[in-house]
Amino acid sequence: METGEDRPPQKKRRRCYLILSVAVFLITAVVAVALGLALHQGTDHLKTTFISRCEKFKGYSCQKLWGAFEQAYVGRDPCKVPMEDYDPLIAAAPFKPACNRMMFWSKTKNVVHDFTEKRDCFVTLEDTLLGSVLNGLTWCGKEGSSETFTTGCPGWTDCENNTVRSFWNKASAAFADNACGDVTAMLNGSIATPFSPVSIFGSIEVKRFNSTRMTSLNVILVTQKDTGTNCTNASLKDLQKEMKKGIKYNCKEVTEAQIQECSSHPEKPCGACW
Repeated sequence: METGEDRPPQKKRRRCYLILSVAVFLITAVVAVALGLALHQGTDHLKTTFISRCEKFKGYSCQKLWGAFEQAYVGRDPCKVPMEDYDPLIAAAPFKPACNRMMFWSKTKNVVHDFTEKRDCFVTLEDTLLGSVLNGLTWCGKEGSSETFTTGCPGWTDCENNTVRSFWNKASAAFADNACGDVTAMLNGSIATPFSPVSIFGSIEVKRFNSTRMTSLNVILVTQKDTGTNCTNASLKDLQKEMKKGIKYNCKEVTEAQIQECSSHPEKPCGACW
């Protein structure tokens, strides 16, 4: 049984409670401030990146483009942003036809962009204003929030209409709608199925090719040391069948080393790369 001497004095007990309450309050405040700063830093960083990349292209109001971009997803469930929600953004910075210079790709991103960075021969989606501005970025909104988030967003396969996936699907469709003249596609010859009907190239871009604008599709099958898949691959036969009447289909096997060698010699004509 406790004696009176065993109990802490009332003043001491109240002091302990007060210190504990203050500590809890301070910790809560610090966490809230940290979360708020992280949130704003995420938004500010994305906007800064967007604007700085946009300003490399002349003739556009980058602030207005940022507003059109935010309009598509801010305050929305990040899994409920369909492709059409980016229509105002695409309309504000429409893709321009680059006949005979448009390059599409699938599973060859690094090879393609290394080539287009060194040689001004072709234009990929990522070389356009919107493609360049948003390349490699992650963003989303949340219901009831006016903020932009750069972490905690759904991944590409988490839901069909997620914020990032819908943008790239819409941008790819709009880019392919402008395909004209002789069009090039760089595909991966080191995998079993260079042409996949469920890839963006197969499910969206190829289906938007229009024979009234396009003359031909020239497939560059990137191989390793003369080995790998060749142009007789069954999946490429499927791609050939996808071509609308009036669009010629060509395929050529080219080693990655040859493409790299050619990209290092800007004096060579583009057609000599393969």
